[in-house]
Parts: sequence; C-alpha cells; structure tokens
Amino acid sequence: MKKYVLFFLMLWMSGSFAQNPKIAVSKINSFAFAADTFLGYDKFGWKYFIINNTFNKEKDSLILQYKNLALGKITKVDLQNPLKIMLFYENFNTVILLDNQLNETQKISFSENQVPIVVAGTGMAAQNRLWIYNSLSQQIGLFDYLKNEYKSITVPFTGKLKYYESDFNYFQWIDENHERFACDVYGKMADLGKLPDFDRVRFASDNWILYSLDNQLFALDIKNNKPTPLSIPEKSFKSFTVRDQILSIFTTDGITNYKIILP
Repeated sequence: MKKYVLFFLMLWMSGSFAQNPKIAVSKINSFAFAADTFLGYDKFGWKYFIINNTFNKEKDSLILQYKNLALGKITKVDLQNPLKIMLFYENFNTVILLDNQLNETQKISFSENQVPIVVAGTGMAAQNRLWIYNSLSQQIGLFDYLKNEYKSITVPFTGKLKYYESDFNYFQWIDENHERFACDVYGKMADLGKLPDFDRVRFASDNWILYSLDNQLFALDIKNNKPTPLSIPEKSFKSFTVRDQILSIFTTDGITNYKIILP
C-alpha cells in the first residue's frame, strides 16, 4: 500500500513541476496618452508614436517630429539604433533614415534600384545594411545603403509574411500558416516551428514570445511550446510592446508599464 501511495505522490509531484513556470508581472506606472500607434521606448527613455501619419519622439515634454505625407502611410519603424531610425513606406517602396533629432539623412527609393526590388519587409542590419524581403523574387537580401548595392542571400521560398521582426544579425518572420522562420546575415535559414493563433505578437527574447488572442495576453515558452496567460487587468488594448523586461500596454486611455520577468 505504501508503494502505491509513494507512486502516486511522485506522479503528482512530477506533474506539478511540469507545469508552466510562473511569470512575474508587476505594475510600474500608468499615464494618460493619446496616439494612433504607440511604438515603444528606446534605452534613453524616449517614447515613440505616430499621430496622423506623423512620426514622434517625446521625453520630458520635449517632442520631436518627422512628417512626409507625400510617401503615404508609415508601414514599419525600426528603433534598434536611436541614432539611426528607419521608417518604411511600403506603398511607395521607400525607406527613410533619420538621425536622433529626426532629421532626414537618407531617402532610399527601391523602385529606382537597378535590381528590381519590391520591399515587403525591411529592418536595420549590421554594417550599414538593411534587411530586405523582396516580394518579386521571394528572397531575403541585404541592401548596403552607403554603396547602394543589393544582394540576395537566400533561395526563393513560398509563403507570405504575416509578421516579422529583425535585429542587426537576424531576420525573423511568421508566415500565413503561423510557421516561424529565421535567417542570419549569411543566408542560413532555420525553421523554428509553428505558433498558435494570435492577433498580435512580439518576440520578447530568444526563448519567449508574447502574443495576444481575443485581448488575452500570453507568454509562449519557445522551447516547450507552452503558453502561459499573463495576469494583467487590461481586458481591451490596442497594442503592446516589450523591451528590456518592460511590458507596455497601450489602450484607448493611455499606457501602463509593467516589469516582466521571463525565466
């Protein structure tokens, strides 16, 4: 009898330890804020947002702006390097580079490039280059914006980009089938598995992805493919961002910042 009790106790303990790790989320602050799109913060404490298709950065009541209505809607913003910010205007196949004062330093019109390029995804890469997903060739490439040179680094692949992020060394994306992939600057591609259904998603770290579905926020442990619901009071939000263990929830009323500790 004792052996059976011990056996079931061990089963219960193993099931308990197999549960998802507890993720600590604690509120830092909240404040009223109005914008069309909240983009996040940089390491210097500036917050970035879009109002009426005008790009803004704000800190301590100082606001800087960049506006280029002739290029249409801002599709993507890369804030990796606050000293060199990238704005992508997909409808005009154009990238604008800005300095930290939001002065335009370079305009890149890919429609004028010698190699035909229609950009469906882009971001800052290392060594004065941009990541480019060229929808014409269905390849990922690198564009040297100082030399005005483009080079494809992958073979063509099928599948449309539903969501993508990049850093200086990697371009990551999720296709319409929720399959996740990554490519490094040498063109090596990796299939990183399938994600659950989502409304919004952010790559929080090498091991964690945050995503929302029906206004519930989840942290997905990539290694074990296990989602954990996050306990936040906001039941309706426009977007969220995560950087340096700070989770920012953007609602119609404002922004709430949380400290999030991912194991």
